[in-house]
Amino acid sequence: MVDEMATIKVRPATPVDVPELCSFLNEIIRIGGTTANETPFTPESFTAHYLAGPGFVSCFVAEDTDGRPCAFQALERYDALPEGWADIGTFSRPDAKVRGAGTALFAATKDNARALGLTAINATIRADNVGGLAYYGKMGFVDYKVDKAVPLKSGRLVDRVSKRYLLTET
Repeated sequence: MVDEMATIKVRPATPVDVPELCSFLNEIIRIGGTTANETPFTPESFTAHYLAGPGFVSCFVAEDTDGRPCAFQALERYDALPEGWADIGTFSRPDAKVRGAGTALFAATKDNARALGLTAINATIRADNVGGLAYYGKMGFVDYKVDKAVPLKSGRLVDRVSKRYLLTET
């Protein structure tokens, strides 16, 4: 892990970021175990999902000291969520994580979500994603639901833990 906490720049993602973000998200998918995504993204499908889809709310990128994207965090809305809620996804470059990138990203995401009038953020994490559960807990998310035995493409069953962050209380 690279310690670059004092130098993390966070900015909105742009189409120029797509090849690099798509590449490291696909590496996370290939490694397995930390994302509900099981199908690799093309640049087009990445853009449609994270930057321009019908549920798009925001996507922020954290840069390392070289100005390279090291992590990103996206918010999206979909019909299964209560009114005023958005779903969050956070992804870090697997080969060189940057300490503090997740905290910096969540600060930007949270501020933007409040400015947009959202009331809560949902994070649904695979129960076997220990790092993801710890991260969202550290950011102040609290458990509110567990979906038991959700099948992966392989047929393996994995619980999904849903955590929420109430924007109106903090």
